[in-house]
Amino acid sequence: MNKAELIDAMAGDTGMTKADAKRALESFVKSTSKALKKGDRVALVGFGSFGVSTRAARKGRNPQTGAEIRIAAKKVVKFKPGNELSNMVK
Repeated sequence: MNKAELIDAMAGDTGMTKADAKRALESFVKSTSKALKKGDRVALVGFGSFGVSTRAARKGRNPQTGAEIRIAAKKVVKFKPGNELSNMVK
């Protein structure tokens, strides 16, 4: 499912117009992004939670030359599904 299909599904499920559903989805994405940027955790009971974790610096290899390279530490977004979502997918 892509963004346009999600907007169509949201509009159909809620009776909102597609424009309103698009604004609601964009607001959710913007609010979630801001919270994660601050380092907060976003939890949606039954669905799952989004969080930020730090991936440590490590050594890797250049696949073309085989030379060892250093991969810098960085922050990554992680998603942990909730029980309801996990059980629904099984």
